[in-house]
Amino acid sequence: MTRFKIFFGLFVAGSLSALFAIGMARTSVRASDATPTFYRDVLPILQQHCQSCHRPGEIAPMPFVTYAQTRPFATLIAADAAKRAMPPWFADPSVGHFANDPSLTQSEIATLSAWAAAQAPAGNPQDAPPPKHWVEGWNLPRVDLVVKMPTPVAIPATGDVEYTYEIVPTGFKEGKWVQMSEIRPSSRENVHHAVVYIRPPDSPWLRHAPIRVPFTASDMTGEQDKHDTHTTKADILLVYAPGSSPDNWPSGMAKFIPAGSDLVFQMHYTTHGRATTDQTSVAIAFAQRPPTHRVLTLQLTNSDFVIPPGDPDHRVEVHGSIPNDALLLSFFPHLHLRGKKFEYNILRPDGTVQPLLRVNYNFYWQLSYRLAQPLPLKAGTVLQAVAWFDNSKNNPHNPDPDAAVYWGDQTYDEMMVGFFDVAVPPNVDKPQFFIRGDGGAMQH
Repeated sequence: MTRFKIFFGLFVAGSLSALFAIGMARTSVRASDATPTFYRDVLPILQQHCQSCHRPGEIAPMPFVTYAQTRPFATLIAADAAKRAMPPWFADPSVGHFANDPSLTQSEIATLSAWAAAQAPAGNPQDAPPPKHWVEGWNLPRVDLVVKMPTPVAIPATGDVEYTYEIVPTGFKEGKWVQMSEIRPSSRENVHHAVVYIRPPDSPWLRHAPIRVPFTASDMTGEQDKHDTHTTKADILLVYAPGSSPDNWPSGMAKFIPAGSDLVFQMHYTTHGRATTDQTSVAIAFAQRPPTHRVLTLQLTNSDFVIPPGDPDHRVEVHGSIPNDALLLSFFPHLHLRGKKFEYNILRPDGTVQPLLRVNYNFYWQLSYRLAQPLPLKAGTVLQAVAWFDNSKNNPHNPDPDAAVYWGDQTYDEMMVGFFDVAVPPNVDKPQFFIRGDGGAMQH
């Protein structure tokens, strides 16, 4: 991700498990219940938990929309459900409650297992629930505007690719409140991450950069312009990484795009043996009434670490204090291929720790975790982010267990970024939030 920090004061498919689950299903389903069928019992589960990915055009390799599509995978579905491998969710269930937790209930797991054990009967199509409505090409319930990078980016077959930017004017004549948004690359396999920043008309950031065409730091001639491709204080509309979900803010909360702003796409591409292009888009749904809270995306970042060669459990930590009262909404941890675990905590004045989220990190499913209830944070509350890295040969994704690892843009390097979202009064923007209540400006 972009190498900038916000300094909060101090910042600088198992067969045995499937058989077990099927056995449990035979005793868990009530005797009065009929054998589960696809249309009556399984399809509702798929609609609620699976079809966001398992439908035509989405990230999953097979759709689970019709009986014909789903029937060949009944045993696999039951096995993955029993192992809780699908739907993907990596939060420790003993810490926190999250509104977007897609995990199956024990009853739903039992239903899928019993259905597979019964040879996956179809049942009566008239028992099917109504098809779930999807906006074609998106995972949002509605889309008001799609902003696409005007010029496709050429991605080579091999080698490293510098962070690529493309600036797109919105042409908004008035400020817009954004209730929902989603980033959609046209070449998913080549996008390591994407960030869409909001650049207000008075911002000096990247002011000498071209508009509507891709560019990198190497294209910039001035030192400040080069610097601007690696650091920014701009507000973030949305972050995307493999497996991430759209933003859909609670009622009364939204992000704000000032009139005349540009959207700045920051793209990190990786190569996969064939040349291609990407033309990423962002879909936006506007709030239908003025919100009571403005959402800001902030981050806890530590870029000053060295992971020793072969270290299986290297710890990196960062913490700092919140400058003003806010409601904590959600988390989005970001590490690279050596990422192992990530957690967020509150450090209390008495030295105790209040855990907020613990994640068994998965680079290929970088999820956001939205609190079931917003958590009020008083000014001065100290937030902590902690990451653990596995740089050993036992990590199957490790690019080189014999190398010492530092912060860097490429996936063979590492990052430690703890994004989190807060809600503040609607008239408070990001720079204002970082002015402490006592009148002292904090460093960021």
